[in-house]
Amino acid sequence: MVLLRKKLDKYRARQVFIPGGQPTHTYNPRTSLNLEESLEKAKDYLCKLVMMTGSTKSGKTVLTNKIFPKKGTIWFDGGSFTNEQDFWLEIIHQLDAYVDERLTSINEDSSQGGVKVGMEKQLVLFKVKGEASATISGKKGINSTRSRKGNPKTIALQILRSKKIPLIIDDFHYLPREQQAKLVRAVKALIFDGLPVVFIAIPHRRLDAVKVEREMTGRIETISVPPWKTIELIEIPKIGFPLLNCELSDALVENLAEEAIGSPHLMQEFCRELCSMLDITETLPSKMRITQIEDQLFRTVALNTGKVIFDKLSKGPRQRADRVQRQLTNGTSTDIYGLVLHALAHLRPGLDTIEYETLRSAIREVIVGTQPQAHEVTRVLDKMSQIAASDESSTPVIDWEKDERILHVTDPFFAFYLRWGIE
Repeated sequence: MVLLRKKLDKYRARQVFIPGGQPTHTYNPRTSLNLEESLEKAKDYLCKLVMMTGSTKSGKTVLTNKIFPKKGTIWFDGGSFTNEQDFWLEIIHQLDAYVDERLTSINEDSSQGGVKVGMEKQLVLFKVKGEASATISGKKGINSTRSRKGNPKTIALQILRSKKIPLIIDDFHYLPREQQAKLVRAVKALIFDGLPVVFIAIPHRRLDAVKVEREMTGRIETISVPPWKTIELIEIPKIGFPLLNCELSDALVENLAEEAIGSPHLMQEFCRELCSMLDITETLPSKMRITQIEDQLFRTVALNTGKVIFDKLSKGPRQRADRVQRQLTNGTSTDIYGLVLHALAHLRPGLDTIEYETLRSAIREVIVGTQPQAHEVTRVLDKMSQIAASDESSTPVIDWEKDERILHVTDPFFAFYLRWGIE
């Protein structure tokens, strides 16, 4: 008797694990949280602004894209425009509409004596043509054109209202406060009319829409995307690696999940890097069992994802005078910017809110000798927050609230670098 071996479907590793993209094979809907069902309500005449909140790289954009695919929906990145005019022009572009309106009148004789009287109007969204026929003698021709430029904001709002096209603003928190206010006021009437509008933001900025427009109080539906639990994160490798004919031990899977700081994006990075280290490019012909990994995997991911912004924060703003070097307990020396970052790394934070006094205590533990004055530390935190806000990433990796004297670590890649990227 000959046993026939079942032929395995082949998958590419880069199609299985997709950090930063829309996963298909390894998407986890987290059904116990009813997140998809809550977001679906926005389609059913909710008449409220939906505020989707969650930590950076927690999967809130992936979830929103699942319910509101970009095809047939207006998606906009809050960090991709510098003024209100650019925003509305981009909306019009996505609507395949026009700002200009042109009206052309035509009165032209035919060679047989028939006259065609017509009108062509270039509207903001489409063309309309009308024609009529008459019979007169002789040959005459008249062609006149009138044109005008419409207001991009008015045009965009008119089409959104008439077509009921959902509007999604990703990284709403990244908009300047003035732009936030103008946007909320502009779409407020559309929301009350039932247009689905979703703003995506990080948790501690979830009330921005209320702060800039008090009339939105009670008219906001908040959907919170919590950090992923270990049991949710382990689904990614448990689903993905069998597609590549690989088996990971339970201990290894749990280790990866614990290091991911509640971020599915980081877990996807771990899985892809593991495939790269083991030279797994597609489904293997024979099963591979993996029981352990080297710490180098985590260091590599940390360097690839968090080093650039860490270096920017470490350098601080440009200045002429050399900064005072301070001795650290690990035997190295650095200036005050490096000192604050080393103290932060000493705390090994996740996506945390850190009280100023907690950071000051960490500085005392990593410095040799006299610690800097309180005003020096707060000045550094303020400058770092400004640098982080001016970075190309849509969400600053840290956010210093000077009045509250608390520091938010908002990016899992940055937090992960603080754990694994600093020797």
